[in-house]
Amino acid sequence: MTNSVTHFEIYCEHPVVVADFYRKALGWQVEQMPGIGYWRIQTGATEGPALHGGLTYRAIPDLNGWMLFVNVDSLDETVARIQHIGGSIVRPKTAVPRTAWLTIVADLVNNIFGGWQADLNAFPMPELD
Repeated sequence: MTNSVTHFEIYCEHPVVVADFYRKALGWQVEQMPGIGYWRIQTGATEGPALHGGLTYRAIPDLNGWMLFVNVDSLDETVARIQHIGGSIVRPKTAVPRTAWLTIVADLVNNIFGGWQADLNAFPMPELD
């Protein structure tokens, strides 16, 4: 469904330690994805659709808390609309390789959330010197 919350992410400096915390505190399954610094979180919900998440290194310095991501049809159009009505970009469009594109934005009072456009062909652009 478009414009629905798709998942959450938790950011930290030491994902291995924090993953163990959530396993013990909430009984979640937290497993590192092969070859990358990202841990998938299965919340263990047994009734209805579950909201799952991820655990990774901080995307923005001093970012604390959990961030929600909203599934959108067009990330570029959504971000342009957010800027047009007074919101701002906190982290520019970034590829989650072979999964999606994301942009972190802020509303009028600096509450942040992520826009998420699924795309199995997403791949980071080469860095220019």
